[in-house]
Amino acid sequence: MSGTRPGRQLLRQEVVDGIKRYILEERLRPGDPLPTEPALCEALGASRSSVREAVKILNALDIVEVRHGHGTYVGRLSLSALVESLTFRGLLSPDDDFQVMADLVDVRELFERGMADRIVTLLTPEQLDALDGLVATMRETGAQEGHGFVDADRAFHALLVAPLGNELIGQLSMAFWDVYTIVAPHLDGFTHADETATVTAHQNIVDAARAGDTAGFMQALGEHYAPVRRRISEARARDGAKG
Repeated sequence: MSGTRPGRQLLRQEVVDGIKRYILEERLRPGDPLPTEPALCEALGASRSSVREAVKILNALDIVEVRHGHGTYVGRLSLSALVESLTFRGLLSPDDDFQVMADLVDVRELFERGMADRIVTLLTPEQLDALDGLVATMRETGAQEGHGFVDADRAFHALLVAPLGNELIGQLSMAFWDVYTIVAPHLDGFTHADETATVTAHQNIVDAARAGDTAGFMQALGEHYAPVRRRISEARARDGAKG
């Protein structure tokens, strides 16, 4: 901020880096306690105000968690900061909101297509049955019936990448999904036909995976993302007509 002196800004960043370095060097895990504020001040050679500012920054990034009355702990280390940043960009892009959304859809599809062969190979019969169950839930609840449809859709994509056994991939997949679900309501026109096409595409994804058909799996992914691409294109056209 404009009122912050350059020297103070540097010191604050040094304290942020010092706390992160401490977490790494001590091999702390999410939920592990950090030293008390006085202990951090002494260890880092920083003032209380600098430590407090650094903790606030790290708390916002989910690197640490402040539990009032209990202390400071290593945070969940989630991608919540990435979700918030991408969401803000999607909603307030100064250039083209719809291009941001189109880019996000491209990233989601390319992300899953790039892992298609491994996903098809690694999905177990039990996981395929669970995916079938989630598609059934989507079919039964419908997009207009509260959160059931959305929750099942999210769980579907989480389970789709679960066989890879890569926590970062799982977090990124859910981060992209969460950003999309926050931004997507700003698009109009999710019709019953779109809902039906979405459910069918999800079922085709499962069927292709069960058959070991990677090409069919990737084709079904394309069908899955086609309705939202159409909605983005139509929303962009409407916006252009207003201008």
